[in-house]
Amino acid sequence: MTVIPRLLLLACAGATLAVGLWAGLSRLGWGLPHGPSLAALHGPLLISGVFGTLIALERAVALGRAWAFLGPVAAVAATVALLAGLPPEAAGWGYVLAAAALCAASLRILQMQPALFTASLVSAAAAWLYGNVMWARGAAIPDLIGWWLAFLVLTVAGERLELSRLAAPRHGALPLYLAACGLLLAGVAVGLSDWAGAALAGVGLLALTGWLVRHDIAVRTVRRDGQTRFMAACMLAGYAWLGLAGLALLALPPSGTVFRYDITVHAILVGFVMSMVFGHAPVILPAVARVRVPYRPALYGPLLLLHASVALRVGSDLAGWHPGRRWSGILTAMALLAYPLCVVASKWVGQLAQRATAREPAA
Repeated sequence: MTVIPRLLLLACAGATLAVGLWAGLSRLGWGLPHGPSLAALHGPLLISGVFGTLIALERAVALGRAWAFLGPVAAVAATVALLAGLPPEAAGWGYVLAAAALCAASLRILQMQPALFTASLVSAAAAWLYGNVMWARGAAIPDLIGWWLAFLVLTVAGERLELSRLAAPRHGALPLYLAACGLLLAGVAVGLSDWAGAALAGVGLLALTGWLVRHDIAVRTVRRDGQTRFMAACMLAGYAWLGLAGLALLALPPSGTVFRYDITVHAILVGFVMSMVFGHAPVILPAVARVRVPYRPALYGPLLLLHASVALRVGSDLAGWHPGRRWSGILTAMALLAYPLCVVASKWVGQLAQRATAREPAA
């Protein structure tokens, strides 16, 4: 697939993100046009419509086979069907097709490069597939959210495991990683609304957080400068929220109140996953769409705003303070809007600097 179709798929994911945020703000009580009709689609749009599309696109580019692009194309088509008013169950089967294509692409990569990190990516894709099948068959999102969260967590963990191979592996690293992933999947299979399932998944998330903090290269690269430090800061901040989600599952099982469920979901989706997106964008976008993301220190602004929004969300959930929850959504939207604006501004400033340098007379 040429660059232009890839850019179109990225644009579709970006548009879906905007709609998903709109739906999320409506769920928080902001009176937005068409908000009530979109509110119930907030989770599927962000997880399958945005992250599903992006991850499937990244995997297809990595594999380099035309058939693998069925994944992101099917995810976009399912999103369009969902927004066009088709029943969620009908659109859900489009996401099932997208996840099946991602599974096939991941299995092919595993066949080409047998390793634990590629096996982790297969497990992540299978979790997304299973969750999508449940949703297409009419299951409630709280009953399947664990599979969707496992899809995202295992995808990120697998990618970080791949990078950890650049450093000398420490004793016990792989067994701990396997145990953490196994506990997470076991908890998800039991169900996060069940005390035992929440406890298993919580221990799994805490173990995975411990593994990342101990073995991920971000712990060392954060001591460097520039873009390398920024990426590492994004990783480490995300790991803190992943660990907090594990603690929330142990101490505050989601079956208790909607706020406990909310803490777990948003600590992972916004605090962990979106922080990973901020950190990986300077590397992923050039590889996927040949779009350079120049680094500027200003990128710390959206990152800090993003994590402030999660802190406000979690604190408001614990305190039962609804106004704080509402405003946390605004801060999250502002952070996600500020990041691409900073990127565009950085490219513009860089181009101006290059032109000014080119116009300088030779000494």
